[in-house]
Amino acid sequence: MKDMYSETAVVEAIAPAVYNADVAPAAVDLLGFEAALFALGIGAGGIVFTDANKIEFVMTHSDDNEDYSNVEAADVQGPASVSNGIVKALTAAHAVSDVSKIGYVGGKRYVKLFANFSGAHATGTPIAAYVVKGRPYIGQS
Repeated sequence: MKDMYSETAVVEAIAPAVYNADVAPAAVDLLGFEAALFALGIGAGGIVFTDANKIEFVMTHSDDNEDYSNVEAADVQGPASVSNGIVKALTAAHAVSDVSKIGYVGGKRYVKLFANFSGAHATGTPIAAYVVKGRPYIGQS
């Protein structure tokens, strides 16, 4: 079996919890790594999602950790489409938990994944996200 442990680092992007309002996480610094993969875990929906009552996951990136812009389709792997940085949207019933992987291939140093809630969310939805940083630079000073 190949060693993956020494070649990766894992950081929390969204702390695991039950949310019913927007989640604005801290930035993930990719310095020292050439690859990043988001693992987004979403539990059974606390509500029946619709186009009005939804959660949209928006990925942004930045060179300086100050000026962020939404990612574009060319910056990510996995989502069927990307619009205004939205890499996943819950707009229909989500009765079972799942994990999605979203690769970041953009060239910026910092990335963030926001959970934006729209409409009424009286009951929360379990969410967690982690970033697996890979392909570390060797011999950096």
